[in-house]
Amino acid sequence: MNKHRIVVLGAGYAGAYVAGTLARRLSSRDVGITVVNGEPDFVQRLRLHQLAAGQEIAAPPLAEVFAGTGIDLRVARVTAVDPARRTVVLEGGHGGVELGYDTLVHALGSHGADHGVLGVAEYAFDVSARPSALRLRERLESLSARAGGGGGVLVVGDGLTGIETATEIAESRPGLAVTLLARGELGAALSAGAREHLRRACGRLGVTVLEHVTVEAVEADRVRCAGGTALASDATVWTAGFTAGPVAATSGLEVTENGRIVVDRTMRSVTHPDVYAVGDSACALGDNGLPLPMSCASAGCTGRQATEAIVARLTGRQVPNVKLDYHGNHISLGRRDGILQLVDGEARAKPTYVGGRKAARIKAAIVRMSLWGTEHPTFGMPKRKRRLASAPDAGNTVPAREHGAAAHG
Repeated sequence: MNKHRIVVLGAGYAGAYVAGTLARRLSSRDVGITVVNGEPDFVQRLRLHQLAAGQEIAAPPLAEVFAGTGIDLRVARVTAVDPARRTVVLEGGHGGVELGYDTLVHALGSHGADHGVLGVAEYAFDVSARPSALRLRERLESLSARAGGGGGVLVVGDGLTGIETATEIAESRPGLAVTLLARGELGAALSAGAREHLRRACGRLGVTVLEHVTVEAVEADRVRCAGGTALASDATVWTAGFTAGPVAATSGLEVTENGRIVVDRTMRSVTHPDVYAVGDSACALGDNGLPLPMSCASAGCTGRQATEAIVARLTGRQVPNVKLDYHGNHISLGRRDGILQLVDGEARAKPTYVGGRKAARIKAAIVRMSLWGTEHPTFGMPKRKRRLASAPDAGNTVPAREHGAAAHG
């Protein structure tokens, strides 16, 4: 009997959780699970700004993460999905492979959005992926080591990633002059007290903040702003938002303007019921009716909901609803300071906040728990593995067909 094939694209926080949990809860006699990821190691995206600043960040091999789970790991890049034929085209190694699926989980995440600004792709650095964070790290090291020392770093974007990146670089490399460019008021989404705490932290770390600045172009040694202002820069870091990759859109799935897959309450694509999306790949509405933000917290709840839905539908049970809510933001301001800002049911900042070392310790604990949970994807799951409600439809099975050498690790 042919097994039901579940393919998970991406092994970030959401993808790794979904794959490991499904492997624990579904019988391997009925189900085969394959995970496809572009890198062989798990990337702690929450800490890429630390990696760029020069710190050592753990990157556990995915082969070890999934050891003993029965999951087939393919280290390859996803180039296309064909929902009509239920196939995924991979590229890696010395050629390509076409991988068939019965249930697909799209967890490819997001990357930096340039918003059409000239020069971003050519000249800007970012911290949205490990290779790009390492490139920035190399550049910062060269600036710190050059004759006379120092250099100017511009961080464009005052969202959480921009704030964390600017403060981390300033603390780790005090010889560099760091400037944070905010499109509006710095920390506008925070409470008044948290905004003031953020300003004090930037002042303590020597981060210059320029507000109400619109960048029109990035060049090799400067950025050009609206109104004709030009700011010199030895390294420009672009953190002005994120977007999903093009794979979902080109496959014919219904997506939003920034490429996220439109899903129902169970994380299933509204146009293709055998495709689920989780994490940054999914445009999911929270229980408050608002879209869940791209975040590790959203990866957790969307991953849990997709897992529950897949298990329930394959085993003939009713799909339970997992809570889809967002409680707030945890912002690191270097290693010894931070902000914990809770939000209300309308995603507005509550008046009170937690700041300083306590907030930093909370953020560090969350990061440690996220890593531990990824490294132990089946921890706490029921040991009973459920059989499928009925035999998989053999007519839907599409064998893997090689286009050159197999692309898996």
